[in-house]
Amino acid sequence: MTDAATPVTEGDLHAYADAQLSNGELARVETWLKDHPDDAEKVRQWQAQNCMIQTMFEPYRAARPGDAELFASAADSGATPGSSPWRTRGLQVGAGICLFALGAVAGHYAPFGTPTGTDEAGLHQEASSAFLIYASEVRHPVEVKADEKDHLVKWLSKKLGHQLAAPDLSARGFSLVGGRLVPVNGKAGALMMYEDAAGKRLTILVGQSEADAITSFRFASEGPVETFYWIDEKLSYAVTGEIPRDVLRRVADDCYRQFETL
Repeated sequence: MTDAATPVTEGDLHAYADAQLSNGELARVETWLKDHPDDAEKVRQWQAQNCMIQTMFEPYRAARPGDAELFASAADSGATPGSSPWRTRGLQVGAGICLFALGAVAGHYAPFGTPTGTDEAGLHQEASSAFLIYASEVRHPVEVKADEKDHLVKWLSKKLGHQLAAPDLSARGFSLVGGRLVPVNGKAGALMMYEDAAGKRLTILVGQSEADAITSFRFASEGPVETFYWIDEKLSYAVTGEIPRDVLRRVADDCYRQFETL
């Protein structure tokens, strides 16, 4: 069997490195690699990079089956073609994956918990901690209650130096409980709490970003607590609750749309 008759493409080499070939194709590529040391070295480097990335990020992996579909449905949730703000974000999710892969090859990467130029690293941990501390509180879950909503929004906006809003989540069955001032990344941050008719609560954390940045939307899990978070220019946002991810994504969608109108 000659090389000319059955050439191995770059795509074949990538599929081999990612263990995505059938047995028949696997044997063909392995035969090719024995006679092509440059390609063999290229594949070895790809496999080493894959292993390194998986090892570094395994403790922080929170992806679950269906997450991709959640992002896809979010990207298509606009009223008219191209009108959804999530459509652009959906592209950023894909771009983020590609940029991460390129950064890993160049050595420009860092696991969550390591400063990366934005405050995204610890955002979901702070959001999860705030939820666990305050959502279970019976007598004093918030500093300012919902009946003083206007005062709450003005107060938190002044503290953060940015105009905020208390999103209307009634379409999702959640009503505002109130809010409080909390530290986020060592600066003033806002925590707004909502609950449904059954008393199930969720929180929206808004903090000041260290850089004028935009990041893709991400999920994170801390036990049963789910967080959906992102950074948009000067502010970082996180929606947290012990609720299904598809519900959390829809709530975050509503929040994003309403924050964008400010």
